[in-house]
Amino acid sequence: MAHSIKRIRTLALVGQAGCGKTSLAEALLAKSGSVPPGGSVDKGTTVCDYHPLEKQLQHSLKLAVASFDHQETKIHLLDTPGYPDFLGNSLPALAAVETAAVVINAQNGIEMMTPRFMQWAAKRGLDRLIVVNKIDADGADCEALLGRIQEVFGKECLPLNLPAGKRSKVSDCFFAPSGEAASGEVDFSSVEEAHRKLVDQVVEVDEKLMEAYLEKGEVTPEELHEPLERALREGHLVPVVFTSAKTGAGIAELLEVIVELLPNPTEGNPPAYVSVPAAGGEPTELQPVPDPGRHVLAHVFKIEIDPYIGRLAVFRVHQGRVTPGTQLYIGEGRKPVKAGHLYQLRGKHQIEVSEGLPGDILAVTKIDDIQFDHILHDSPSDAHVHARALELPTSVFGLAVLPRKRGDEQKVSDVLHKIMAEDPCFRLEHNAQANETVMRGLGEMHLKTVLEKMSGQYKLELDTRPPSIPFRETIAARADGHSRHKKQTGGAGQFGEVFLKVEPLPRGKGFEFVDSVKGGAIPNQFIPAVEKGVRGVLDTGFLAGYPLQDVRVTVYDGKHHPVDSKEVAFVSAGRKAFLDALGKARPILLEPIVNVEITAPETKMGDVAGELSGHRGHIKGSDAPRPGTVQISAQAPLSELEHFPARLKSLTAGHGSYSMEFSHYEPAPAQLTQKLVAAHKPEAHAED
Repeated sequence: MAHSIKRIRTLALVGQAGCGKTSLAEALLAKSGSVPPGGSVDKGTTVCDYHPLEKQLQHSLKLAVASFDHQETKIHLLDTPGYPDFLGNSLPALAAVETAAVVINAQNGIEMMTPRFMQWAAKRGLDRLIVVNKIDADGADCEALLGRIQEVFGKECLPLNLPAGKRSKVSDCFFAPSGEAASGEVDFSSVEEAHRKLVDQVVEVDEKLMEAYLEKGEVTPEELHEPLERALREGHLVPVVFTSAKTGAGIAELLEVIVELLPNPTEGNPPAYVSVPAAGGEPTELQPVPDPGRHVLAHVFKIEIDPYIGRLAVFRVHQGRVTPGTQLYIGEGRKPVKAGHLYQLRGKHQIEVSEGLPGDILAVTKIDDIQFDHILHDSPSDAHVHARALELPTSVFGLAVLPRKRGDEQKVSDVLHKIMAEDPCFRLEHNAQANETVMRGLGEMHLKTVLEKMSGQYKLELDTRPPSIPFRETIAARADGHSRHKKQTGGAGQFGEVFLKVEPLPRGKGFEFVDSVKGGAIPNQFIPAVEKGVRGVLDTGFLAGYPLQDVRVTVYDGKHHPVDSKEVAFVSAGRKAFLDALGKARPILLEPIVNVEITAPETKMGDVAGELSGHRGHIKGSDAPRPGTVQISAQAPLSELEHFPARLKSLTAGHGSYSMEFSHYEPAPAQLTQKLVAAHKPEAHAED
């Protein structure tokens, strides 16, 4: 097939778990003739859920790419997990596409993740398409749901087709409004009315077309194409389509929408890249141009490490032309690599291709230096170009882990680092104070799948327990500190004296070190030693052994000796001066606060709210996404939620679910502070 940028479409299926994204992808692939029909999530035979654990659990865990051809158009389809625990494998898809297709379960309606994906897609400037799937389900009220969609997301959400034949098919409202479809019966509203609303909405972005429309009373789909693309780009139109992946209703029509109406790489909003000056300074924004004649810019949005084929790096080409022989630089690396082979992906299958143009989503294998979020480029001058950062949630749910079998420590470490390379929301940390390795993710389900993968795929078993809570320390007032380090041992001595002041910074600002010494009271070569001494206290804290944050330290005076002053003397003086200041600066303990989203049966709302309130939680609001179900938004201290998953399961008889993400740190109550200070060994910050 001829390869043309204008015949490329990129589309990410996103939405709540259970809305049928994987089945929808399978139906689209089958309808295009790319795979045989009959693939099923229940049977573990879909293209996109190809990992053994996905087949076992019957839901997606990873972002999957399924590229296929239809009507001389190359369609790169991305299927994503829907549970909030796996956002690290969903959100990166939004960096690789022109269009986000937000899938809604017709039976359940708008659920917890639906508005979040709508907001994330809008924030990245993507065209948005709403796909109402499972229209064949018992009790599905498509008319009421369309009204609810318009109520929640705006009147710009307009149907391109409508359910007909008691939801057994759909009738087109855009391409042939006066044809056979218009004469057929639809389940609600009318084709003519839906078409008129679509045209009215689109012509608003084009004055000349609006004048022609007012004169003639009609415009053709061809005349509408360019203003429709603009309306999609600007969010002035969010099309709604109806489908059933199970019965095939609306699948052919959705393929037609993808080919005829969704943007090609030259029509969508260009992604934002930033150029960070090598010598420092403010980064500048730049936009790649979808031109194969320019130098290459491609963004790596997925890493997969297969036990047999090694590292697979999946990337979206935004600018230039990539071939198997292209010499590519990786991020800020100075040594180029040759791609060797380029692959188009269809689930686990790799199809070798001869080139990649702007808009193409491709993969390369066995290049270990490529990491998630790297930019691949063919010009050394682009070494400081980066993609706009993805706003991924902070991983706060933790488990302390220990290999069950002695001698497996290195194997476990290697595998956990492989998983970390694949999942940007999975991280490892070592708590030196508690001497524990903690893995952190977005929720209980997230970490449970990591443990199951290690057991099933790598045959490694881990013992787990709740981790130490990541408390922090800070100060509440300004204070001065001073220390003189003087040591004489017969020969050359040690001498250094430091005066400094500390002051609190706004929450989340970290640490600042300022040198304001005048007149060489402390020679320049010893300032780094003072900073080293100060930073040595940051990790061990002052009150209870937790890291210090949101503090500015300003060194403003000191003394030195021309013979006895040495680096070690100023390291010690800096450390002790900092400790001296901290003791006067009203040190306080900070505890992590998390946002909690809970979905539970409506009858259990009081029990769940009471459970949260009893653990210092604050209810922020509630909603009823569908009859009989309540969604609660709350904030609570992480330290109070250790047993919450088990309590929620007990209170709701297993029908409750939750997600949490880090919000902020705030001062811990006095009773908790006293308990932690009393438990801390005072020698942790004893003077040398």
